[in-house]
Amino acid sequence: MSGGGLEVDEKAAIEHGLTAEEFADVCRAIGRKPNLAELGVISVMWSEHCSYKSSRAVLRDLPNDGPRVLQGPGENAGAVSIGDGLAAVFKIESHNHPSYIEPYQGAATGVGGIMRDVFTMGARPIANLNSLRFGSFDHERTRYLVSGVVAGVGGYGNCVGVPTVGGEIYFDRGYNENILVNAFTLGIVQADRIFRAEASGVGNPVLYVGSKTGRDGIHGASMASTEFDDETEEKRPTVQVGDPFTEKLLIEACLELMEKDAIVAIQDMGAAGLTSSSVEMADRGGVGIRIDLDKVPKREEGMTPYEILLSESQERMLIVARAGAEQQVRDIFDKWDLDAAVIGEVTDDGFLRVLSGGEEVVALPVGPLANGAPIYERPYAQPRKQAELQRLSLQDIPPPGDYNRTLTRLLATPNIASREWVFSQYDQFVGGNTVVRPGSDAAVVRVKGTNKAIALSVDCNSRYCLLDPYVGAMTAVVESARNVVCAGAEPIGVSDCLNFGNPEKPEVMWQFREAVRGIRDACEALALPVVSGNVSLYNETEGRPIPPTPTIAMVGLIEDVRLHCTQWFRNEGDLVVLLGRTREELGGSEYLAALHGIVRGTPPWIDLGVEAAVQQVCLQAIREDLVRSAHDVAEGGLAVALAECCISGPEGRLGAEIELEASIRPDAWLFGESQSRILISLQSRNLTRLREVAAAKDTPLTVLGSVRGNRLRIGRLLDVEVSELHSVWSGALASLMAEDGVEAG
Repeated sequence: MSGGGLEVDEKAAIEHGLTAEEFADVCRAIGRKPNLAELGVISVMWSEHCSYKSSRAVLRDLPNDGPRVLQGPGENAGAVSIGDGLAAVFKIESHNHPSYIEPYQGAATGVGGIMRDVFTMGARPIANLNSLRFGSFDHERTRYLVSGVVAGVGGYGNCVGVPTVGGEIYFDRGYNENILVNAFTLGIVQADRIFRAEASGVGNPVLYVGSKTGRDGIHGASMASTEFDDETEEKRPTVQVGDPFTEKLLIEACLELMEKDAIVAIQDMGAAGLTSSSVEMADRGGVGIRIDLDKVPKREEGMTPYEILLSESQERMLIVARAGAEQQVRDIFDKWDLDAAVIGEVTDDGFLRVLSGGEEVVALPVGPLANGAPIYERPYAQPRKQAELQRLSLQDIPPPGDYNRTLTRLLATPNIASREWVFSQYDQFVGGNTVVRPGSDAAVVRVKGTNKAIALSVDCNSRYCLLDPYVGAMTAVVESARNVVCAGAEPIGVSDCLNFGNPEKPEVMWQFREAVRGIRDACEALALPVVSGNVSLYNETEGRPIPPTPTIAMVGLIEDVRLHCTQWFRNEGDLVVLLGRTREELGGSEYLAALHGIVRGTPPWIDLGVEAAVQQVCLQAIREDLVRSAHDVAEGGLAVALAECCISGPEGRLGAEIELEASIRPDAWLFGESQSRILISLQSRNLTRLREVAAAKDTPLTVLGSVRGNRLRIGRLLDVEVSELHSVWSGALASLMAEDGVEAG
């Protein structure tokens, strides 16, 4: 091969993130040493971010099939049938490392990338969610990072015109040096018009469409496959720069082209850019691909083949078109003022061949690039301090002296306080599909042209996962499912984003394996397929890993949008009913962490059979129109959930009078976080039927009291004006963000 440059050695390979053993494997696979451009291609394709070499063996345990599944893992996004010939296409993905280095662009390009994964499948994006994790507010960078990330999420989504309808934000000192930005998008497509990234047809043209290529984002995939260190700030140049207005044009151009009979395969140029998109399309189709870099639209002079191949410039797609359709593609993209250039063709030799200046600079077999990275069975071991971390004696926890103050303090903690400071920066209604905006258990978006709606939630309690990753991951699944059920939806599919530390450490690998086991068991119990997702490893700095954070995005289907439900009380005199049982358990609770400074114990146990029954009872009651409101009991326990029912509604605030159960210690009854519980309000005339529904599923049901007045009264222990609770809860996060110490952007 001429023009490829000098062969590289083991030292260069190690500098590119390969091990000495991996470099030896590469040389055996291709029969020689690679040149520099080839090493760049190999290093990104064999990076953790692209190859999943540390996680693939474990992920095989997750259930990914079911009667609704149209596309499972392995494509740009997953797809499930929602009936009437339609499908929901969705995925969640991480942009953690870039967002810590450059929060605005890191978050913005995370949103842009996940939207491209969805519309690449032919689906019009209709909703975005996000899951954001930051350090404690006493850390010097937290406010700066929160401000930048939230602005980036809003700035990109708002400009593109896709509403950000929900999500979660969580604060813990374990994220001080490694924040998490997980972005989710859902789109709707005709089920028989789903596009895939499987190249075929020898001689078919390969077209580059979208923005021009620059030097931004080079080695982004490699950066996401390593720990941070004291040189992190020097990595700013590897963060991509997004343009949401171009993304909007790209969406419209691609969807218009998809109405024609021109596309054979299409792939987003995401991580590893032109390299990964071309290799993955060729591998899925069992073909080769030839690319001429001289024909790639570029915005910078003098770019080398190495730079062009590894650039992660945003808003770009790679298309395999039908022979003869080239002009049709050009005409449509020209209409939308976007580049469209034929840069290559499909071949039959199974190789990635790259030309530059008329010479072949890369000649690598596609199979080893896409599938040749080693699949590691990493050693794993339970952390030595795990048993000690789980040890907790409630006898050592003094009860509150003032329950009113305890509740108001909990409502003011950043993990419970109103998120309006965040979601008010997002356009929640653009597109006209939003039925339930952020602020209830789940967002609800209408499926245009039908009576259907989709409910969406994203969830993970990383404190639980630190204490017991198996139970914590199960909780993330069941609570996210419970959230969409409380909106009146049947859970139909999962996308997961598994955020962990360095997998080469046995303790981290144990956490990862336990979390995947928990997701598997919960999904199997609730008959939920995991159809898409992402693994983000090496989230640690100088040896300090983040808390294990297996984020779960849940999609639910509402057949009749008129029967959707929200969490806030609606009518004076309604009964307040609890489905499920409260136990004396405080381990891992927000109450212990925020008020006692204790992160210990075991998280609340989950009986998956009971959980399924509680969800079924709630869903049936909503479908029978028995219910005025439904709210999941989660962080902060029953007292916080009751307060949220009183204060979170947009139409006014109502109090409640609640009887206190005396069988367990009061702080556990009020602030414990027992699982499988849902608060329901309903008219008294519907109680008998609700009891029948609950009895048929052998589900505990307790009438707690009624919606009444303008105070929240719980037995003789707690009596607070609802207006006071609302004032504390609604302003806490904005107040924390307004404190002195925001780092200049």
